[in-house]
Amino acid sequence: MRYLLVLCTASLLLAAGSLSNRRAPGFSLMDSNGKRHSLNDYRGRIVLIDVMQTTCPHCRTFTKVLDKVKAKYGTRVAILSVVNPPDNPQTVARFVQDLKPTTPILFDAGPMAIAYFKATPQNPSIDLPHLFIIDGNGWIVNDYEYGPATLGIFEGQALFTELDRMLAAKPAAPRR
Repeated sequence: MRYLLVLCTASLLLAAGSLSNRRAPGFSLMDSNGKRHSLNDYRGRIVLIDVMQTTCPHCRTFTKVLDKVKAKYGTRVAILSVVNPPDNPQTVARFVQDLKPTTPILFDAGPMAIAYFKATPQNPSIDLPHLFIIDGNGWIVNDYEYGPATLGIFEGQALFTELDRMLAAKPAAPRR
């Protein structure tokens, strides 16, 4: 079944094209502590958006990587994890109790994910976890779907390499 989901997701990505090199859709979502987060709150910083599910074993592993990212980069990189149904406050509370993540987990009812994944009724599938990297100007500069080719991002050091490169680069002029 996972193989079928991966094939469906791959066809979605091929049909929709790249999910990068475009302005990141805005959102305002509540976290598990009742605080609202808007993408605009993080303007001028690199933002990592981790679309995940609390029962996904790869998502659990990636949460630990994201905690290391936060420890290394502090406030220079904002990290937001986003869950959609069937996750709910109870499943997130268990996840937080088990893993003790140091970054907020936001609740989406679908619209944010639809905008980021360019989902349509004909192609509604996504594979989790999925990472969107947004630059300080609000542009999606890269996105990664979990798979054999992206294990370095989700389980290794490749994400640190990419963030080091982005932070060392001269800030780009705002795009329009």
